[in-house]
Amino acid sequence: MSGLAVRGLRVKRGGREILRGVDLDVAPGEICALMGVSGAGKTTVLRAIAALQPFDDGTIQVGDVTLRPGPVPPQSQLGALRRTVGMVFQAHSLFEHLSAIDNVTLAPIHALGWPRDRAESVAHELLDSLGVGPRADALPRQLSGGEAQRVAIARALAPGPSFLLMDEPTAALDPARRTALGEILRTLASQGRGLLVSTHDAEFAKGAADREVHLEEGRSRGQGLGYRV
Repeated sequence: MSGLAVRGLRVKRGGREILRGVDLDVAPGEICALMGVSGAGKTTVLRAIAALQPFDDGTIQVGDVTLRPGPVPPQSQLGALRRTVGMVFQAHSLFEHLSAIDNVTLAPIHALGWPRDRAESVAHELLDSLGVGPRADALPRQLSGGEAQRVAIARALAPGPSFLLMDEPTAALDPARRTALGEILRTLASQGRGLLVSTHDAEFAKGAADREVHLEEGRSRGQGLGYRV
């Protein structure tokens, strides 16, 4: 399985360059922390990789999928990407009218065409593995912040992606939950997934990530910095 490679990524918004040339790599089984202050463009990088917004220059290679500058391709052409990349948003973005398990099964059933019994079986396994199996029938408003985040991770993992993108996952977590999240990420990486985690939490990044890439003035630096060998 090839990795994630971003080369020369540029994004303009309203005539202003948000990203001015971002390069980064994430190998299978690796956790890369994408660091930077608020407004540095971390979320923009993740959204471009997930084909949730267009970019103006550069290339994004995710496994066997290549994204190029220009408009976002129609969803009908993004099936391979959706099976390769999962994304966990900062605000979780769970559907409030759906239970935890229905949030997790939504994409496999309606986007990938899985039969409901297969989707529910995978969903239960994921929720159990993340410690929220007993909360499968709970609505998002009935979940704690940490529980909602784990359900969102399960939802992103349901299609079986090789790469997981996470946007500021520690923003609403206390220290104990940050530690638990780091353990979850290491487990996911040990299963062969590559993880790109945007964060401004330097302590969390140092404890959880293999490498850091820093965004400064729209450019990346620090590809080679690592905490593990």
